[in-house]
Amino acid sequence: MRKLAISPHPIWLGIIFGSAAACAQQSHLPEIEVRGPRDAGVGNADSASEGAVERESFQTRPKLRPGDIVEAVPGVVATQHSGDGKANQYFLRGFNLDHGTDFAVTVDGMPVNMPTHGHGQGYADLNFLIPELVSGVRYRKGPYFAESGDFSLAGSASLDYFSVLDAPFAELTLGTHNFKRLLAAGSRTREDQTWLGAIEIEGNDGPWEVAENLRKVSAVVRYSQGSPTRGFSLTGMAYKSRWTSTDQVPQRLIDTGQLTRFGSLNPTDGGSTQRVSLSGKWFDKGAEGETMISAYAIDYRFDLFSDFTYFLNNPVNGDQFEQTDRRRIFGAQASRTMPTKFGGMDGILSFGASWRGDRISEVGLYSTQARDRLATVRNDKVSQDLFAVYGQQLVYITDRLRGYVGVRGDILRYRVDERETRYGAVNGGKGHDAIASPKAGLAFALTPQHELYLNAGVGFHSNDVRGATIAIDRSGGSAADRVPALVKGRGAEVGWRFQPDENFTATVALWQLKLDSELVYVGDAGTTEPGRASGRRGIEATMRWKLDRAWRVELDGAASRARFKGFAPEGEGNHVDNAVERVLAAGLTYIDGPLTASLRLRYLGPRALDTTNTIRSRSATLVNFGVRYILNKNLTLGLDVFNVAGKKGNDIEYAYASCSAGEVASGACNGGVTGRHVHPMEPRSARVSARWTF
Repeated sequence: MRKLAISPHPIWLGIIFGSAAACAQQSHLPEIEVRGPRDAGVGNADSASEGAVERESFQTRPKLRPGDIVEAVPGVVATQHSGDGKANQYFLRGFNLDHGTDFAVTVDGMPVNMPTHGHGQGYADLNFLIPELVSGVRYRKGPYFAESGDFSLAGSASLDYFSVLDAPFAELTLGTHNFKRLLAAGSRTREDQTWLGAIEIEGNDGPWEVAENLRKVSAVVRYSQGSPTRGFSLTGMAYKSRWTSTDQVPQRLIDTGQLTRFGSLNPTDGGSTQRVSLSGKWFDKGAEGETMISAYAIDYRFDLFSDFTYFLNNPVNGDQFEQTDRRRIFGAQASRTMPTKFGGMDGILSFGASWRGDRISEVGLYSTQARDRLATVRNDKVSQDLFAVYGQQLVYITDRLRGYVGVRGDILRYRVDERETRYGAVNGGKGHDAIASPKAGLAFALTPQHELYLNAGVGFHSNDVRGATIAIDRSGGSAADRVPALVKGRGAEVGWRFQPDENFTATVALWQLKLDSELVYVGDAGTTEPGRASGRRGIEATMRWKLDRAWRVELDGAASRARFKGFAPEGEGNHVDNAVERVLAAGLTYIDGPLTASLRLRYLGPRALDTTNTIRSRSATLVNFGVRYILNKNLTLGLDVFNVAGKKGNDIEYAYASCSAGEVASGACNGGVTGRHVHPMEPRSARVSARWTF
């Protein structure tokens, strides 16, 4: 078993605590932030399903894991089906998004989703995130805007980091299941120059019978210079973790008492990952418009050992497999927004270009036993570049009517070098694909308080390019079905927003999304699965209400329907398996003087686990509570309680065939036992924290 040592470098600690000590004499630089989608409000938003989350909403809510912050986006659910070092499982708009296939996430302008990833296409791991540094969460849903590109068919979320903190602090958190976390952060400003630093160290065993033994460290250093209208910043981030995971297990073994809810069938599952990045951005805002230029470089490493079928395929050594990813990512983007006039009508023109290059030295899949490699399924070297240009024109047609049209063009070039000796010569290759994505929208103000929206557009997600070059199925030696490198989707939405004043906002959106194909490359198997075209439609509603100075209420509801199109093959149906159907979220926040409290409820409804809708998941209801109290100017105490009601729900459920060692020994396997496989929600747990502000 490979070891991962975690030891914060003294330079990081020196920068952070040195800046903290000097922060008491600083004069704060106004926050430097490049604006994403416009603030949601009547007269400002261009759809009913875009917005900016209030800072109190995402900062006060209890977060079991860093990725839970995306649940501040209405309709999004983030769960986990493995260790806390693995990316979340996301749900939105009739999708089980796996780890991010159709949900694009950026942090500080850098893309998080990974194409042609060792585990899953669009893999979006947010475990490197330090939630306390997040200054803004902005979101858009649907393929309606020209600046939204790969992986954004269902939606996108943009998370920004602070450039300056109010005061330096150190926070210690202790919790059940041997949870430990230390966070220190601070900033220092002189004239128009600011240094910010933060470091986080975390450990956790979780409720699992096989201790998770999570060990994680994250660090951020940022230098920014300028004013709110013109400036630049350079940001370095580093993250490293290792863990032992308890993957999903058969419900049948829990029902018969052969396995507990928190038991494991393979105590050697788990992984390690690290991410180091350097990014920079420059912006200029003025009466003539806004210009932004940014660039980034990321070094990324990933190893994951999983076992979902146990002894089904290999009754002797078991079915554990290893997935690896070694890559460097480079990218740059530039955008310009400027006022225009057309025949006396005011308007806003936005245009830009971007490039992302992934240089993957190894993306591999290996069969293993207790983390020792037995055989190579695939071992590839991949290079891919995605180039994009876009333009969008907004026009104020009358005082009450405005509209926009836009178009986006993307070109993907790729090369796959397969190192596996048997089929490598035929499964590699190179190619390219391109797609044009038109967009349009209208907004009509019925009254100063009511606004209607109509939006439509074409979008896409990329597929794993190994699936675009594959010729021979490694598992059986037969011809494999190739997938298109870029898959088109068409969406439309009609919406309504009601905002009588700044204290109350309600929205409703009716939407639909059609995908040309559900074809995907299956990283767990090293092959492709041909699917069919699909269609999704649904309704979403949100409400934000500031009752008074202290109380805030949030309510989100979503219902959706996902179906494959056309005639179902024999033995299959038309339900899109694991597609989310109903989501309800509610939040109550109290902020008054030294006391802040937050109560959050999330309901994830039942859904089809197979295409015939024969096996359905159970619903899962989760209630979390958090409270903070400022004792004095230096000390703040906190308490978070997760799963307050102690519900025995599941974070994820799947339906497939597996076979345990006992079933093999008893002769009960018979080609596999099909049934529900689950990963339980964590039981009731608590964490206490103490923050010392300098």
